Amino acid sequence: MKGISAEDSGGLKVFLELFRPFTLLPPATGIFCGALCAIGAWSRTDADLAALEILQRRWFLILVAATAASILNAASNVLNQYTDKDIDSINKPSRPLPSGRVTERSILILTGVLFSVGLLTAWALSLCGLGDFFVLALLGTVSTVLYSVKPFRLKRFLYFSNLAIAVPRGYLLIVAGWSCATSVSVFEQREPWYLGMVLFLFLLGAASTKDFSDMRGDQLGGCVTLPIKFGARKAAWMIAPFLTLPWLLLPYDVLRRMNHHHIGVLSADRVLLLLLGLGLAGYGAYVSHLIVRAPEQLARSENHPSWKHMYLMMMVAQTGFAAAYLVG
Repeated sequence: MKGISAEDSGGLKVFLELFRPFTLLPPATGIFCGALCAIGAWSRTDADLAALEILQRRWFLILVAATAASILNAASNVLNQYTDKDIDSINKPSRPLPSGRVTERSILILTGVLFSVGLLTAWALSLCGLGDFFVLALLGTVSTVLYSVKPFRLKRFLYFSNLAIAVPRGYLLIVAGWSCATSVSVFEQREPWYLGMVLFLFLLGAASTKDFSDMRGDQLGGCVTLPIKFGARKAAWMIAPFLTLPWLLLPYDVLRRMNHHHIGVLSADRVLLLLLGLGLAGYGAYVSHLIVRAPEQLARSENHPSWKHMYLMMMVAQTGFAAAYLVG
C-alpha cells in the first residue's frame, strides 16, 4: 500500500504493528469457543444430533465468523492508532504513525478496507442464516468507533471508555460465537448472555490495565482514565476485584444447580465449570497481586505483564467454557 515504508521485509513488520496480532487471538477464540458452547448445549437437547455432526455442518461458517471478528478487531486497532496519533507521539513514539513509517492517508485507507471486509463478511454470513451474528458484529463495530472517533470519542470520559471496550470484546463476543450455531434471543437463550456477563465484568476492570502506561499522553490528550482520575495506587486497587470476582459467577451457578430449590442458568459440566471458575479467580488474584504490589511500575512499563495476562485469562475462559459444554 502506498505510504507504507518498503523496509522491514516489504512493510510486513509495519502491518503487524498496526494489527497487533496478539490482540486478534481472543476474538477468533471467542467466536470459535462460543460456537462450541452452543453446539454442546444444542446436542444435549436434540437426541438426533450429536455435537460432532453439528460441528461438521457448521465448521466453515464458524471459521469465517472467527476470521471476520479478528478482521474487525484489527480495523479497530488501526483506527485507534490514527485517532491517538498525538497521544502516541508522547506515549509510544516508536509506533508506525508517529515514527513516520506510515502515512495518515494509508492508515485511513487500511481502516476502511478492514471494516468493509469484516462487515461484508458478517453480512454474507447473515445470508447463510447467521443474521444474529451480523447484528452483533455491527453493534461491536459501532461501539469501537464511538470509543475512538470524535465527536463521541468515549475514551475521553471516565468509565464510558471501559464500557466501550467491555461490551464488544467481552459481552457480545461469546454471544456472537453462540449465534453461529443457534439463536441467541434473550427470550430463548439465557446461557450465552450469562457467559458474556462474566467476561464483560472482567473486562470492565481489566481494560484499565493499559491506561497506566499512557497516563502522560492521555492527560495531555484530554482523556480521563482511572489512573489519571484517582492515581496509580488507588486505581490499581479499584480494578483488582474485577480480575477475580466475576469468575466466581461460574461456581455460583453450579451451586444454584446443586440446590434443589434453584435452577442454574448454565447447562455445562458442573465439575469443569467449578474448577474453571475457581482456577480463574486464583489466576486473577495473582494478577491483582502483580498490580497492587507496585502500581507505579504499570505507569513506567509500556506493556506491563498484567496486560498480557488479561488476554490470556480471556482465552483460558473461552476455551474452558467450550470444554465444559462439550463434556457436559
